Amino acid sequence: MELRLYNTLTRSKDPFRPLDPNHVRLYVCGPTVYDHAHIGNARPVIVFDVLYRLLRRLYGAAHVRYVRNITDVDDKINARAAERNISIRDLTEETYAWFRDDTAALGCLRPDVEPRATEHIFEMQALIERLVASGHAYVAEEHVLFSVPAMPEYGKLSRRPLDEMLNGARVDVAPFKRDPMDFVLWKPSAEGQPGWPSPCGIETPGRPGWHIECSAMSWRHLGETFDIHGGGIDLVFPHHENEIAQSRCAFGTGTMAQVWMHNGFLLLEGEKMSKSLGNFVTIRELLADWPGEVLRLAMLSTHYRQPINWTRQGIGFAAKTLDKWYRVIGDVEAETGEDNPFESEIADRLGDDINSPSAITHLHHLAEVAEHEDASSALKRRFKGAANLMGLLEETETQWRARQRAAVAVDPEAIAELIAQRNAARKARDFSAADHIREQLAAQGVVLMDNKDGTTSWELAR
Repeated sequence: MELRLYNTLTRSKDPFRPLDPNHVRLYVCGPTVYDHAHIGNARPVIVFDVLYRLLRRLYGAAHVRYVRNITDVDDKINARAAERNISIRDLTEETYAWFRDDTAALGCLRPDVEPRATEHIFEMQALIERLVASGHAYVAEEHVLFSVPAMPEYGKLSRRPLDEMLNGARVDVAPFKRDPMDFVLWKPSAEGQPGWPSPCGIETPGRPGWHIECSAMSWRHLGETFDIHGGGIDLVFPHHENEIAQSRCAFGTGTMAQVWMHNGFLLLEGEKMSKSLGNFVTIRELLADWPGEVLRLAMLSTHYRQPINWTRQGIGFAAKTLDKWYRVIGDVEAETGEDNPFESEIADRLGDDINSPSAITHLHHLAEVAEHEDASSALKRRFKGAANLMGLLEETETQWRARQRAAVAVDPEAIAELIAQRNAARKARDFSAADHIREQLAAQGVVLMDNKDGTTSWELAR
């Protein structure tokens, strides 16, 4: 198969050609760890997890390196730690653990490296020293700032007019800036804030600006140039634009990453998610009501570059789909690898710029093939293996049903007794009693699976 990816830098969908097929490198901007991650934060995590899985299939797991950073120095972190009266380290450790557990519940693989910003201060200082030495940055009032006019190609990623970039960046036009667009690489730390020895001979301890963090961590773990840089569409400007400027000017390269990929915005029931609107929802809150795999399928049902309208109806549809698919596969083991033609068919669809909706449509077709009365267990294993490529159907039906039952306060033994009574009523042709029992169970959220011989199984409705 051929992998084609849409590149924000070129505004075109092109064949992916890694710099080194034996060392494919992917960097994705990760969380700022000060609170529970919201469902919008889950979108890039899931999207680039699918890309990671696909790259591993194409080039071999040993030849792909996925780096997703952790921002653990930030003004929001300082404020939240002070608000909760705990140390910054305790706050970031706690909130990172939440993020790690929530994304694992969504079926996402751990990246190969999860670098922390605070553990890469030396690399940030080294980059800043380089930029000042080359004339691309300057020191002013204990700050170090990047000089945007010194980078003629600045703005190539976002392709925005200067006045629009100024508004979009929400820049603080400080009097010591040479140009309003110049941005901070390093700033002094006030008393009580995290601080490190400052570069460029500045005596006051300070801390890095946000943008330099990702340039330093990607350099440390992937090199001066690498293959793919990903993140949300909101990061195109100023964050990714500034990363490119810093890295290219520090190393004198023509590019930072070959391909820039960005996922679209998330709306909640048609509205922008906002705490002020009362429609702010975290991953953890959703996981209390739905299995992570349901949220994953719902997220992948929209192409990653398109805005997604996150609705309860969409989640419910994903839950019903997975109920059916698990009923199809039963407890078979997955068949994975190049010898599975079903997996290859899904890989081909994902190879078209991670076209997950097309892949899901084809999974519906494969489910029908595997569900046919003449279908062999081999077809079920292949169907499961194909879904595994997207991080789906990674449990057995028994595990799936057990998870559903554990999530709702029902008594399996009581349900079994009512089903037996209903089967007896149907056998005696007392259909009124049988219908009454069905309604009684439905009120508990229990859906019965019937055939000509009676009720064969049950599941919980969502």
